[in-house]
Amino acid sequence: MSAKAVRRAAGVLVLAAAAVVCAQLAPVYWKAWRFGRFVAEVAAHPEHRGRADEWVRAQLVNRAAELSLPVRSDQVRLERAGGRLEVEVRYVAPVNFAFYTVDLHFRPRASSP
Repeated sequence: MSAKAVRRAAGVLVLAAAAVVCAQLAPVYWKAWRFGRFVAEVAAHPEHRGRADEWVRAQLVNRAAELSLPVRSDQVRLERAGGRLEVEVRYVAPVNFAFYTVDLHFRPRASSP
């Protein structure tokens, strides 16, 4: 086998490994993006500004559960000031590879206009 063929084979292996990693990370990032949009919708909706904090927390935790994201109510921070609602959620989503686990840290935040 020539050196050129070995380099090509190594390149194909590296690209295949990168594709596998992307295939495992992409669904988690997609869910996190969808959850971030939901956080923004909750913060922007005028009706939600008058709701109790526990109701808002429950909505966020339930949506995260629907998306299979590990969000607990104690990870949801709500702040109210001057009629505005600010929401921040900090959570860690583990992704398991064959011999390694990666913890992806997310922090979606939004505030009402």
